[in-house]
Amino acid sequence: MARELTLRDALNEALAEEMRRDETVFLMGEEVAEYNGAYKVSKGLLTEFGAKRVIDTPIAELGFAGIGVGAAMNGLRPIVEFMTWNFAILAFDQIVNNAAKTLSQSGGQFNCPIVFRGPSGAAGQLAQQHSQTFESWMANVPGLKVISCIDPADAKGLLKAAIRDDDPICMMESEQLYGFKGMVPDGDYIVPIGKASIRKEGSDVTIVSYNKMVLVALAAAAELEKEGISAEVIDLRTIRPLDFATIVASLKKTNRMVVVDEAWPYASVASEIAYRVQRHAFDYLDAPVVRVNSADTSLGYAPTLVEEYLPNPTKVIKAVKEVMYINA
Repeated sequence: MARELTLRDALNEALAEEMRRDETVFLMGEEVAEYNGAYKVSKGLLTEFGAKRVIDTPIAELGFAGIGVGAAMNGLRPIVEFMTWNFAILAFDQIVNNAAKTLSQSGGQFNCPIVFRGPSGAAGQLAQQHSQTFESWMANVPGLKVISCIDPADAKGLLKAAIRDDDPICMMESEQLYGFKGMVPDGDYIVPIGKASIRKEGSDVTIVSYNKMVLVALAAAAELEKEGISAEVIDLRTIRPLDFATIVASLKKTNRMVVVDEAWPYASVASEIAYRVQRHAFDYLDAPVVRVNSADTSLGYAPTLVEEYLPNPTKVIKAVKEVMYINA
């Protein structure tokens, strides 16, 4: 059976189930306890598990990330919530130089089973310092796994898998979509890390995306269907390790690819996918891969600038027609 849950409630359910299952799991971050979380993801957890396992921290991302890394190295399984990944920049020393390198630096003697999670990407009129997309930043670091999703079932299943994983994992959510609803299976539901999902099957073009840009891709695919163009939409779900096999299998059907990525274009996830496709699947391409990214500039505050900055269905449709040589 399955129930309709919001993204926040699916994450909350995953946290509660894993904390009940394993007493070494605990949650820490700004406002996660008394306030029930900035986005209410941790609602009710303090009441059930107490202040030793649901911990309000000072506004000091580097400090509490470091405490989490130390706890993970000593047998616990911390979940560190960042109010936004924009604030987590302060904690990158701990994430990149300690969590990601613990296993290799210790010659395999120490794991660092920690989950860093929170919203990534633009969230409306929040301007330059609160609107950045961090999947490609974290995926650049050997030793880190990176997951990014907005489907409530995926969010629950991936978070549970991440908590049980022995490696440090960065989980990217969406501030705008904590209220997004979807059907979530009952029981101990796990989604394997490293496996993409085909959200819509198609035969003419493959659209690859992740996080809330999947909704943009699906909206574009629906409009293209009206014009007789069949688009297959792949939701990556995991950025590192990348499910390249699913991407290639789709490309073998469609021979054309568009990658929709909210990050800036330079050194983005879309850049990596385009490189891998031309390097390892070139013979299946009937047109160059086209990327649809956010503008290569900091995000402005005005609504008109936000609209111009972000990928949208119109931009995706234009890219699809470009790889299909329609109106080119």
